[in-house]
Amino acid sequence: MFTGPDTYFGSIAKSIGNENSKTSFDIGIRSFTHLMICFLLVIVPLVFVINGVTKGNWAEAFLFAVAIAVGLTPEMLPMIVTANLAKGALAMAKKKVIVKRLNAIQNFGAMDVLCTDKTGTLTEEFVVYGDSYDPFGLKDDSVLRFACLNSRFQNGLKNFLDIALIEHSWTIPISKQFQEYRLIDELPFDFERKRMSVFLEHQNKSRVFICKGAVEEVIALCHTAKRGDAIIPMDSRVQESCLSTAKLLNERGLRIIAIATKKMPSSVNSCDLYDEKDLTLLGYTAFLDPPTKESARAAVQALTKYGVTVKVLTGDNERVTSKVAKDVGLDGESILLGHEISSMSDRELQSAIEKTTIFAKLTPDQKQRVIHGLRDRGHVVGFIGDGINDAPALRAADVGISVNNAVDIAKEAADIILLEKDLLVLEQGVIEGRKVFGNIIKYIKMGASSNFGNVFSMLGASCFLPFLPMLPIQMLTQNLLYDFSQLGIPLDQVDEEYLVKPRKWEISGIKRFMLFMGPVSSLFDYATFALLWFIFKANSPASQSIFQSGWFVEGLLSQTMIVHLIRTRKIPFLQSTASKPLLITTALVMGIGILLPFSSFGKGLGFVSLPWLFFPWLLVILASYCVLTQIMKSWFTKRYGYY
Repeated sequence: MFTGPDTYFGSIAKSIGNENSKTSFDIGIRSFTHLMICFLLVIVPLVFVINGVTKGNWAEAFLFAVAIAVGLTPEMLPMIVTANLAKGALAMAKKKVIVKRLNAIQNFGAMDVLCTDKTGTLTEEFVVYGDSYDPFGLKDDSVLRFACLNSRFQNGLKNFLDIALIEHSWTIPISKQFQEYRLIDELPFDFERKRMSVFLEHQNKSRVFICKGAVEEVIALCHTAKRGDAIIPMDSRVQESCLSTAKLLNERGLRIIAIATKKMPSSVNSCDLYDEKDLTLLGYTAFLDPPTKESARAAVQALTKYGVTVKVLTGDNERVTSKVAKDVGLDGESILLGHEISSMSDRELQSAIEKTTIFAKLTPDQKQRVIHGLRDRGHVVGFIGDGINDAPALRAADVGISVNNAVDIAKEAADIILLEKDLLVLEQGVIEGRKVFGNIIKYIKMGASSNFGNVFSMLGASCFLPFLPMLPIQMLTQNLLYDFSQLGIPLDQVDEEYLVKPRKWEISGIKRFMLFMGPVSSLFDYATFALLWFIFKANSPASQSIFQSGWFVEGLLSQTMIVHLIRTRKIPFLQSTASKPLLITTALVMGIGILLPFSSFGKGLGFVSLPWLFFPWLLVILASYCVLTQIMKSWFTKRYGYY
């Protein structure tokens, strides 16, 4: 006998207790961090050696290299990420959605496949008893009696079908017979057997074994079937007739379970799985699946509009699921069954899941396997469910979604809890997730491209200048002001065009953007170097303060302007304007940057007052920089399709 963690439910609980798998968000952040670390490990030693060799002052070169390392480090990334995720969580809270794990917000936006359970998600979370039939489709109320006894005396978790049977039994005389029986033993339901059985004793000392479950699984255990008052052998012809009856009932939109019994000897006081054989099929109890949720069709349409494919993963019958899927606007013909998945290799499954909409008669492990298969194909997967059998899939998905009245283990496994089961809120979650990702990626592209450009400028300046292009304290001040200018990014707007399709981490795209756009800023840094060297004669150690002050102002202003140039693929200010907080922080920093060399505080940092003739030249350089950056940005977007 299996106990504790060795039981089927114990294995589910164990899988929930395992560490979360890495989601799309986790992998993206980690990949970007590795990219920047590799970048630092190459550039910082190179800058240190070049300045040490050319200037001869290794202590000064070391401090300069440390300042470069600090400047290249995206130290604002944790704040930007956390603030964006928190803002998204607050926006979802207004929609009565609890975000348990902040990174689920970004995964919501990156999601391109949503897998959903059927009952309680696409349909209302209750069923209604319809009627009872013998194995050949004739109405037979005696089947209901045994079905009610099974549901009444089982000690396990009662599902919607059990509740519907028990509630119906109180309205008819069957309920009076409950007190005539006592429970001797039971075989609880599990998702492999897809059935449960009870062993009862009547007050007249007769004993009966009642099995209730999925049609195919129960019929496979029967060696006879009830036909009227007769019991006939379950040969292949009779079995096919019974299965055809069940299929016809399903096609009428009814959910059915099979009921089978057998007599038990009085000498037996327990039962085990070996007793689930040689049964007599009594027939079926049929249930009316509730109407499809009003919001389900609208939600599916909205998600499809935003590039999210919806798939149904359920333990229910494929024919009933197909009808529900068609009702909400999904392809009801593309079906894969649990036993077919069991016979597939992982590679075969990954190929099949792309073209399959309905996955029916699944065990919890099979749901989890489908989720893993989709993720292995490069999809960012969401899963919404509320039952015990949904818990492994909720944990396996990039974003697990459950509801407030779900079972505890499902809520524990989920990342997001819906306080109200309105599926239209999923659309809002997708939009908020893409806004969050859009603002995070803005900062990453700004920092990566700007830092890469600065490195080119620093390397060049270190090679030909007889002095440091900027003092370490000046570099740190510039970096501090630049970081301050980006504080408004979490509150920034995102272009509507950016929201229409899933947004995933593309480290190769970020790397390409960095390598492509970074040298553009270096080009204008070198133009500033030439201006200061040849026009303003800042070409000796005695005049290095003019050079450092001029490059400080140009570098800070160009870096701050890049915030507006990179935050949108459109023309900034004309076609897309930043939010007020971002406009205020960038304007404030640009003002401080211009005035700092003229202030007493700036003098303490080694700056000197710049000649007024420098600023018309600066205006030309910055205007040219904005125009060229916009042109290159537009070309890059058309060429690579990434922005």
